Amino acid sequence: MLVLGIETSCDETAAALYDTASGLRGHALHSQVDMHQAYGGVVPELASRDHIRRLLPLVRLALQQAGARRGEIDAIAYTRGPGLAGALLVGAGMASALGAALDRPLIGVHHLEGHLVSPLLSADPPRYPYLALLVSGGHTMLLDVEEFGRYVLLGETVDDAAGEAFDKSAKLLGLGYPGGPALARLAAFGNPEAFELPRPKLHSPDLDFSFAGLKTAVLTRVRALGGNICEQSRADLAAAAQEAITDVLVHKTRRAQQATGRQRVVVAGGVGANRQLRDKLAAAFEPAGVRLHFPDLEWCTDNGAMIALAGAMRLQADPSAARPAGAFDVLPRWDLGAIASA
Repeated sequence: MLVLGIETSCDETAAALYDTASGLRGHALHSQVDMHQAYGGVVPELASRDHIRRLLPLVRLALQQAGARRGEIDAIAYTRGPGLAGALLVGAGMASALGAALDRPLIGVHHLEGHLVSPLLSADPPRYPYLALLVSGGHTMLLDVEEFGRYVLLGETVDDAAGEAFDKSAKLLGLGYPGGPALARLAAFGNPEAFELPRPKLHSPDLDFSFAGLKTAVLTRVRALGGNICEQSRADLAAAAQEAITDVLVHKTRRAQQATGRQRVVVAGGVGANRQLRDKLAAAFEPAGVRLHFPDLEWCTDNGAMIALAGAMRLQADPSAARPAGAFDVLPRWDLGAIASA
C-alpha cells in the first residue's frame, strides 16, 4: 500500500510517500523559518498562504523521488490536527481534492501520533511497548505506549511546554526565531552554574511539567542585568535555562520509567533534537540497560514522512478509519486520547 502523507500544521510544508512493503520512498519539505524570522514567531495568515504556494510542488517532488505516478497512490494521509486552523485547512483541502480526483480514501492523522511513530523511520526502530517523552512545540507529555494507538497519558505540562520555555527564554535574551536552536547554540559558550534558576515541579509527586515559572525567572534575571547585558552573561543565562529545562525533562522521564518498568524509552518531537537532552538521557538510562530511541534529526521537526507512516499504520490497524474521498475537516484542538472517537 502506497500512502501519500501531507503535513501543514504550522510552519513546515511537507509531503512524503510511504510504502508498507518497502518503507519510505520519497519526501520533500519546505521550512518557513526564514519568512517568520522578521516577525519573531509564526504569523498564521502568512503560514497558510505559504502552504498554498508550496504544497503541490512538494507533492510532485515526493512522487518524483519515489518514482511513482499519482495513480499509484492507494490512500492519502493528512494532518487533521492539532495545529493552526488555516494551515491545517490547506493540507486537508489538498488531500480532499486529490482523494476526489483519484477516488482514493483519506486518513486524518493526529500530529502528535505522527511524532510518536517517527522513531520507527530510523534504522533501529523501537519495539512496542515503550515509554515516550513527547516534546514538540506546545506539547510536553510522558506516555506509556502499549502498542500503536494505545497510549496512556502519565503526565503533561500544566502551562508552558519545554519548547515554549526554550523559545520564550531565547526571545528574552534577544535571540532570533526559532528560539530553541538559537538558545542551544549560545548555551554552548556559557556556564550553566553562573545563574541559579528554578526547576518547577521537579520533586512533585506527579509526572506533570511546568515551565512558566522558569520563563519568569529568566525574565527577572534579564531585567536585573539591565539593558547592556554582556555577551558572556547572555551565554551563561542561556546555558542555565537549558540546564534547568533538560534537568526537569530527564528527572521526570526517569521517574516514569521506574514507575512503568519499560525497558525502552522513545524521545520524539522538535526538542528531542537538543544535544544536551540526548546526552543527559543517555547518561541516565544506558548504564541501567534501558534502550533509548531518538528519531533521526530530520524527523524531529514536522515532516510528511511521519504523517504518511502514521496514516499507513492507522489504515492497517483499522481499515474503517478511512474517510471517503472528498470529505475533510480539521481539529485545531485534538486530544491525543480521543483519536479512536474522532
